[in-house]
Amino acid sequence: MILTLRALKLGDLLTAVPALRAIRRAYPGEEHVLAAPESFAPLVSLSGAIDRVVDMPGLRPLPADVNGATVAFNLHGAGPESTQLLEATRPKRLVAFRHPLIPATASQPSWDRTEHETARWCRLVGARGIRASASDLRLEVPAISSARSSDAVVLHPGASAPARRWPPRRWAAVARWLALDGCPIVITGSSEELGLAESVAQAAGLPADTVLAGRTSLLQLAQLVAGARAVISTDTGVAHLASAFGTPSVVLFGPTSPAHWGPPADGPHLVLWAGTVGDPHGQVVDTGLLKIGVQDVVEAFTRLPRREAASSEAGPAKVART
Repeated sequence: MILTLRALKLGDLLTAVPALRAIRRAYPGEEHVLAAPESFAPLVSLSGAIDRVVDMPGLRPLPADVNGATVAFNLHGAGPESTQLLEATRPKRLVAFRHPLIPATASQPSWDRTEHETARWCRLVGARGIRASASDLRLEVPAISSARSSDAVVLHPGASAPARRWPPRRWAAVARWLALDGCPIVITGSSEELGLAESVAQAAGLPADTVLAGRTSLLQLAQLVAGARAVISTDTGVAHLASAFGTPSVVLFGPTSPAHWGPPADGPHLVLWAGTVGDPHGQVVDTGLLKIGVQDVVEAFTRLPRREAASSEAGPAKVART
């Protein structure tokens, strides 16, 4: 058995897909177990890298049935807590970033705060002699009934923290422009974001059936993104779904640099960022995010390639606003 820990959120999981795939290729005859939120299991299956998900909504002791793994990989963080949880399962080999409190990691790579999240985990498994490519992000399209017809523009106004939530009135202005331009629109989000999505739709004068927040499963959301004309979102999980399916996207960054969490440079994605950093978990909207205006987003959308040409015509672009 190969055990991997990644007990984080959707975007975190998707940035680790290249490393997970590399681990799978390195140990083809083993059962591959991922410790992560169980709700992600349907999406994890699209990667082809994992056989079983052990429910791990946060850092806590792992169940006894994962003890004694051939190798345990810490793709969760720098440690020490996450590494100690894996160490407690008594794996034959532990792969994790070096931490002074854990002697077993003394010969392993050091944590680098400056690198992109996807490259970080590829580097870690690479130190074990496992070749991983940070571009290996693509997922299979779910083979399920569609939540909505394809070629819509997906607007995702929510984010887990207020610091990364662009103002609803600006989302509504973008939605109005798209509607006037003849673009079909859907507004996505979690069930907790239903009120936000409805307020955006109402302010934009869109019909109620535009709102899909809280009305799609994770696989339905993935399929919706896979078939969309484009995605417009802040730095959140849906942006990483767009990367996973090669869907053109406009991603609004505020407190976090796209150099750490941005979409792949060779994809059909445009990044808007004012060039400032702050607290991504802050309780008020980031001042840098507020520097991105409605017209910035509209202009970026018009520069996106049409889906049939998405693979090579565009890369990320930094748009500085002062």
